[in-house]
Amino acid sequence: MSGNRRRLAAGLPAIVMLAVTGASACGAGNGTGAQAGSASAGAPAGSAAQEPDSRQLVLPAPGMAWVIFGADTVVAEIASTPEQREQGLMDRSAVPDGTGMLFVFNRSEERSFWMKDTHVALDVAFFDDANTIVGIKQMEPLDETLTDSDVATALVLEVRKGWFAENGIGEGTTAEVVFGPGLTIR
Repeated sequence: MSGNRRRLAAGLPAIVMLAVTGASACGAGNGTGAQAGSASAGAPAGSAAQEPDSRQLVLPAPGMAWVIFGADTVVAEIASTPEQREQGLMDRSAVPDGTGMLFVFNRSEERSFWMKDTHVALDVAFFDDANTIVGIKQMEPLDETLTDSDVATALVLEVRKGWFAENGIGEGTTAEVVFGPGLTIR
């Protein structure tokens, strides 16, 4: 895998666009460069047989992101508009392990969250502009008390309560974030 770090102009923290390159087999060792079972095997010498391009760009689905913490990845729905951020994880009966919601803002500033109509206890991680967790707070179902980030942040990740601790992820952990196509931040 190769990673290209990019920055969005609006001050969005560093993100990573990952491309997965499929490995193509080398020649069969007979000096012809032909692969067993390939279209060029048995082709006349000098013919221009073409190998298929095995490289392809792999990204999350539109509206989704991968938040990668080494061996652990959260497949997150993206909330990048005021309406999506207001709805958040309200009215959900569960947040399965390895899933969550990534709140994306167009600039870093202190943020406040609450659990109005949210029925699942959550861990909320606040990231700095380098995608490093600078705070994790636990929030209880239906609690309408505001929980402040205490730091400027443009990325906030919500997962099931206890998930970060169970996976050894805490403050100081840096994530790679891969967005699906078509991200719009308002």
